[in-house]
Amino acid sequence: MDAFVESLLEELNCEVVFTIPLFGGIPVMESVVVTWIIMAVLTLTSIILVRNLKVENVGRKQLMLETAIGGLYDFFEGCVGHHGRKYIPYLITAALYIGMANLMGLFGFKPPTKDLNVTIALALISIMLIEISGLRQKGFKGFLKSFAQPIAIMLPINILEIFIRPLSLCMRLFGNVLGAFVVMELIKLLLPAVVPVAFSLYFDIFDGLIQAYVFVFLTSLFVGEALED
Repeated sequence: MDAFVESLLEELNCEVVFTIPLFGGIPVMESVVVTWIIMAVLTLTSIILVRNLKVENVGRKQLMLETAIGGLYDFFEGCVGHHGRKYIPYLITAALYIGMANLMGLFGFKPPTKDLNVTIALALISIMLIEISGLRQKGFKGFLKSFAQPIAIMLPINILEIFIRPLSLCMRLFGNVLGAFVVMELIKLLLPAVVPVAFSLYFDIFDGLIQAYVFVFLTSLFVGEALED
């Protein structure tokens, strides 16, 4: 049990990879470096996929890409509505980043989503998008009036919801990713060494992708709710 506690504390500890010698030293955490790697991979993959796109006589690669992107747009448009179509690129980007971040454990890296600072940042960006989308759609007066809907007595609850939503998004993502690690460590203690391999693949791949889906799905629902008249 002591080994389990030590491994849990080590997992929660964010290591400093290097320090930028500016303003007295700026520490760069492991989650930031892994995020840079994810950004580089996604950028390079995007450049490769969009090369030589054609209007006529398209190839198989372009057809698969257009089908995938079209399917994602159709899915998210069903959540955010027609007026929220402009916000779909963020939702796709967030899904790709979180999904890939949760898979980094397969390559020997610590997933950035195990850093509470990363999940807080993602939640704050999402809640800013939600509130700004509502403000742009309804105007300033309409945005303020929406806090008193459907009845004025709901005003305190609707205001409180602004702070509850990012907290729920943050803690759900962080808690589920960390919970998967705790379950894996318990399985390693209780079961033979061969069995955890299958569970590791489940938590690193399936559960990691599910968490990415849940995060962007809830964000898209909140955006769609903010855009409602």
